[in-house]
Amino acid sequence: MEVEVARCVFNSTELNDIEYIYSHYHNMMEIVRFSSSLGLYVGYTAFGVKQAEGWNKDTSELNNRRAQKETYCQHNIGNWYKASLSKSAKPYAKLHSETPPTGGHPAMLVCSVYDFYPKMIKVSWHRDGKEVTTDVTSTDELADGDWYYQIHSHLEYTPRSGEKISCVVDHVSLDKPLVNVWDPSMPESERNKIAIGASGLILGLILSLAGFIYYKSKTRGRILVPSN
Repeated sequence: MEVEVARCVFNSTELNDIEYIYSHYHNMMEIVRFSSSLGLYVGYTAFGVKQAEGWNKDTSELNNRRAQKETYCQHNIGNWYKASLSKSAKPYAKLHSETPPTGGHPAMLVCSVYDFYPKMIKVSWHRDGKEVTTDVTSTDELADGDWYYQIHSHLEYTPRSGEKISCVVDHVSLDKPLVNVWDPSMPESERNKIAIGASGLILGLILSLAGFIYYKSKTRGRILVPSN
């Protein structure tokens, strides 16, 4: 079964932000591809390599494919872009701390952003009002398989007293950036666990001390009689 697929990858309606890709499939396997970024055909199988070599020697074929970026993609992309914006989904974000890799800084924050569409998004870190550009790593936008995406950004840092750290999310679905401020204080559930544990430890020490005092008092009241 032979299938030909043409698609346009774009970040905006500007020609420089558009990539035209044509793929030729045989039995559901891609055998040859043309990309406007490269401007040539590339084969992925032995047969595809031969096809690519022949097409790359055909000047009219190459010119026709190269022109598709403008005549096909840019000509239609305005409507596609508007359609994608009209079907956008707002993201939500969660902040949590993790143990950083060995070396570097003693602390690391993770900003996880979920359920957004379209794919284009910007996640940045701000510390005391200034954007942080070092010690920051992010995953690519990960497809959930249901048209939505997620992304995870990591910030390694050395904590300072009184500082304010926030994860800022910019997305086309938002009227204004989504700002999530890190609260270094321990959650109430965790505080309760520690309080219960500490109470149990103190109670155990009190009971142990009471038992020791009782034992000593009983020992002092005894008269030891030597045996013959």
